[in-house]
Amino acid sequence: MSPQFEIQLIAVIVAIACSLPGVFLVLRKMSMMSDSITHTILLGIVLAFFLTHDLSSPFLITGATLMGLITVWLTETLNRTRLLSEDASIGIVFPLLFSIAIILITRYAGSVHLDTDSVLLGELAFAPFNRMVIFGHDIGAKAIYSATVLLIINLAFIIIFFKELKVVTFDPMLAAVLGFSPSLIHYGLMMVVSLTTVGAFEAVGSVLVVAFMIGPPVTAYLLTDDLKRMLFLSGLIGAVNGISGYYLAAIFDVSISGSMAVMTGLVFLIVFITAPRRGLVSSLRRRNRQKLDFGKKTLLFHLYNHEGNENEIEEAGIHTLPIHFHWEQALIDKIIKILLKEGNITIENEVLKLTEQGRLKSRSDYESLFSE
Repeated sequence: MSPQFEIQLIAVIVAIACSLPGVFLVLRKMSMMSDSITHTILLGIVLAFFLTHDLSSPFLITGATLMGLITVWLTETLNRTRLLSEDASIGIVFPLLFSIAIILITRYAGSVHLDTDSVLLGELAFAPFNRMVIFGHDIGAKAIYSATVLLIINLAFIIIFFKELKVVTFDPMLAAVLGFSPSLIHYGLMMVVSLTTVGAFEAVGSVLVVAFMIGPPVTAYLLTDDLKRMLFLSGLIGAVNGISGYYLAAIFDVSISGSMAVMTGLVFLIVFITAPRRGLVSSLRRRNRQKLDFGKKTLLFHLYNHEGNENEIEEAGIHTLPIHFHWEQALIDKIIKILLKEGNITIENEVLKLTEQGRLKSRSDYESLFSE
């Protein structure tokens, strides 16, 4: 395999592995927890290194995963006091633990290859240089296999505990009634998130881990309400972001990880604007329709209530309506045009009159409104 293909393959596998647990973080409104964990695990790595004095020791992964769980526990403990909100709790725990890690590195591990910049930013371009050699045979970059293991673990966890995750995510009280342990499932998910973060940040850096863990799920959330479809779309969007980010980096000769994070943001922005139901454009159109619908019903009610009154000319005059409704003339003209087209009103001597159809519609809307 060429280095270019290996880089793209690593990015795709990492993106899918990160996006799967990220779906549940987004649905549980815990998106910022991923950012917190990606930074605080550095303290777990540092402490484990002080115990083992070996950067290749598997205990570094164990220490980082445990520190991720400790981060979650400390954050939730502060939040449960009700003196701090969840975001404020994260804002206390995350800088504290991360700063301790930075101080320990600079003070006691200055001569050791623990580069905080590479931890944060990562650089996929170097991933193919770290090879997996078995019995003298080079079988590819190590990151491909480590990322694949993470993906398998995440898939297995979600498939095995899908029902429990779904119930706990949407209705924790029901989960408790059904005999599930919400806290056990919650910390199981956090352990998977921590493990994924630890396994992925060496190759891609914590910034891209957060981008892959939150960007694709949030994008998928705008496109579907179905959980299974959201999981599938998250993985697909993450893979597309990884590949397109690589080519963006190749074109402009810039950071690969940074370009993938940029593409994650751009894809989200496009979907945010154009999504069929939850996009900005569709939301603005829906609000405009609701505004016009409200205006139509209000005007019909107004004409219906003043029909046959002595002051009908004053109340129903085209040029006096802005005074009564405090609406702009352009909006009133637009509503009148729609009602004329629908056949609900007519205009006689610049005075609005209800047609029989408009009268029946107004009466029906009026009765249905007050019957509720």
